[in-house]
Amino acid sequence: MRLAIIGSTGMVGRKMLQVLEERNFVIDSLILAASDKSVGNKIIFQSKPFEVVSMQEAFAQKPHIALFSADSTVSQAWAKRFVEQGTFVIDNSSAWRLHNDVPLIVPEVNIDALQPNKPLIANPNCSTIQLVVALAPLHRAFKIKRVVISTYQSVTGSGVYGSNQLRCERANLPTIPFYPHQIDLNLIPQGGSFNSDGYTTEEQKLIDEVRKILSDTSLQITATVVRVPVYGGHSESVNIEFYTKFELDEVKRLLKMMPGIVIQDEPEKSIYPMPFYAQEKDDVFVGRIRRDFSVENGLNIWVVSDNLRKGAATNAVQIAEYIVRKGWIKG
Repeated sequence: MRLAIIGSTGMVGRKMLQVLEERNFVIDSLILAASDKSVGNKIIFQSKPFEVVSMQEAFAQKPHIALFSADSTVSQAWAKRFVEQGTFVIDNSSAWRLHNDVPLIVPEVNIDALQPNKPLIANPNCSTIQLVVALAPLHRAFKIKRVVISTYQSVTGSGVYGSNQLRCERANLPTIPFYPHQIDLNLIPQGGSFNSDGYTTEEQKLIDEVRKILSDTSLQITATVVRVPVYGGHSESVNIEFYTKFELDEVKRLLKMMPGIVIQDEPEKSIYPMPFYAQEKDDVFVGRIRRDFSVENGLNIWVVSDNLRKGAATNAVQIAEYIVRKGWIKG
């Protein structure tokens, strides 16, 4: 098993290494690639140092699986080249997510869309992943008509630059701002850049990706993305309107049965999901489960998950594990 991580020095790349080690993923040859400025640096994996190589060197070693955690321009330039030489590429950027011939995979939800003849695979946006894990069982049971999402997204979703800005502001240290405003003691209602319709690119990703993963273009979805000064993970306030009636007990039963979900819903004891406690866990936590009495067949839930783990690294590693388990790796 030759496995490459493209973008191995970034926050997601390093989290991928951590998750691979935790899950005892069998690797005979580990290839760590990054930008030219990082070539030659050493990264520790399983107590051994590995030298970071260039993209060209990683490509030349013909990995069986390549986990891409670089930006979309790198993926657009290299992903198909890797695929053409027989590599399964699991790409964490936005480059390929909405291409019709590229499966967009959350293993708990739509693993059947993964096929050996489609070796270029897209990892969804971090906010999308945790959302569809919660929506999928409810959509199958009650048929969702409309979803209103407000996200409260950790600075770690912006990588090292957003995290450093918060860390420096909190310590009163000089910093090069990544966000358009101070993030410490503040909320910024912007994720990505603004489109001409007033929605941001992060909001549009949620809309488009949820429809694709759930295979339902009729879903009515609207989203507001807010950046918040926390590190632990992303939180989502989710309002759902169904076509059919439901019982709360059945909603809770379906969510509890869904792989990857942990219910934290004891409001009388102040037990509900929070990013502080979701950090470094692979679960999607769901709580504040209650009817929306303002609309027929309405439901409110609160969804929290570590965006670097299930929202990125863990989801990608789960896809790689499935590929190995199915015996699709040859040579």
